[in-house]
Amino acid sequence: MKVALVHDYIKEYGGAERVLEVLSEIFPKAPIYTAFYKKKSPAFEHFKDKQIIASWVQYIPFFGNKLYSPLRFLIPLIWGRFNLSEYDLVISSASWYVTKGFKKENDKFTEICYCHTPPRWLYGYTTSVNFQKYWPVRVYALIVGHFLRLYDFRQAQKVNYFIANSKEVQARIKKFYRRDSTVIYPPVSLPKAQNVKKGDYYFIVSRIVGAKGLDLAVEAAIKAGFKLKIAGSPAGYYFEHDKLVKKAAGKVEFLGQVTDEELTKLYKGAKGFLALSKDEDFGITPVEAQLCGTPVIAYNGGGYKETVINAKTGILFDNYSVDGLIEAVKKFEGSKFDPKDCIENAQEFSKERFKKEIKEFVEKHA
Repeated sequence: MKVALVHDYIKEYGGAERVLEVLSEIFPKAPIYTAFYKKKSPAFEHFKDKQIIASWVQYIPFFGNKLYSPLRFLIPLIWGRFNLSEYDLVISSASWYVTKGFKKENDKFTEICYCHTPPRWLYGYTTSVNFQKYWPVRVYALIVGHFLRLYDFRQAQKVNYFIANSKEVQARIKKFYRRDSTVIYPPVSLPKAQNVKKGDYYFIVSRIVGAKGLDLAVEAAIKAGFKLKIAGSPAGYYFEHDKLVKKAAGKVEFLGQVTDEELTKLYKGAKGFLALSKDEDFGITPVEAQLCGTPVIAYNGGGYKETVINAKTGILFDNYSVDGLIEAVKKFEGSKFDPKDCIENAQEFSKERFKKEIKEFVEKHA
């Protein structure tokens, strides 16, 4: 069976790219089709030994740096140029770039869409960049968004089978595409680290973008006086990075991009992990924290409700504000958590489990 993998683009390395990485382990001979890739980027370093086939926009100057977002109306032309008829199975890893519904001749291949979420910007969810505060962008987004919503719905009807990365996303697929889906949680794995002592800091892992609750965490850390470390590099068009660092005034430690080995040590050494997106699709980092025996303070919404067991592997809080987070931290510090409970819960989301479920799904449907 000839298999192809398709991914939005290869530039930033996050949860979606971790899923793609494991899919490429399951199907090691499968080429990766993508809109574009950026050499020397965190994501490209993970896939540089794979066969990567980029679309025609790869050759447009500055497209992968600055133009891919404002020129998003080109999305139908990007995916429409790929001919995947030589394959028996196409698995797409789809998020915001409408990566689904590929052209096929005589139903040549089966298409499985692993959906991280229907594009957040098309359906009113908070995104990493609040460009729509500018009225010209708001008008542009209304026009382009209208036509791309219609396109996204049409493409979703061409998919043979949907896999959702959480029950949260499964509900969105049903709501926006009127399609059923099967939930297969993303794979979580980290290198082992020995002899790591617990520190007195809280920890966040995130690309430095909006909609991740980073402002909330920084303000709470300064007001309440707790230590906070943030790992991750700036991404996309997040103009607020410098403001965030300035607001922290040296009281929050920004670590930049770290290796998986360093990440494991930081997870293990943390007193607690903060997960603060308001409507997270799944959220792989709080599961990684639990895998390292570290409990989590998470907003009680989105995928966090599926991965954090309140009062057992962490604290879920409802008041999404600086004071609400500080109150949750106080409650957290007055509670006791068993690292074994955290590890046991995280193991439900293992890489081995993911591989097994994907293989079984493919055997059944492809």
